[in-house]
Amino acid sequence: MLKLNIYTTSHCHLCEQAEAMLTSIMNDYDISWNSIEISDNEQLMETYGTKIPVIQIKGTDIEITWPFDAKAILTLINK
Repeated sequence: MLKLNIYTTSHCHLCEQAEAMLTSIMNDYDISWNSIEISDNEQLMETYGTKIPVIQIKGTDIEITWPFDAKAILTLINK
């Protein structure tokens, strides 16, 4: 199973869209993800504050930042 992180913050409609895209492909691909709230961490806010949502392959520096679509997510998970 491929594990992902999605960097997000509460009340972010773009983050909700990104999670919906992940949900729509999870039945066809063996993926899971952990939502990480960036507002709880100053370093994460500095790194991702203007880029969220960000989907990252857990344990790597491989990530995509908004804007992206389902095709970009598939490209990411097939790396």
